[in-house]
Amino acid sequence: MLVPKDLLKILACPKCKGKIEEKEMFIICENCKLAYPVLEDVPDMLIEDAWKLEKAKGVKFKHKLKL
Repeated sequence: MLVPKDLLKILACPKCKGKIEEKEMFIICENCKLAYPVLEDVPDMLIEDAWKLEKAKGVKFKHKLKL
């Protein structure tokens, strides 16, 4: 787990305001089919930085992005 559980409890998808979950190096929203990268334990929840969920699945929810 990269993001603390207490932070995950209060986070929501910035696009639909729906439920999110952590998957490896991403915070994902199944409703919007978006994957927000977690960079050095900091979730990047900007819609314009989100990956399509299929792309994140294709790399097995791992990335090489840095802050």
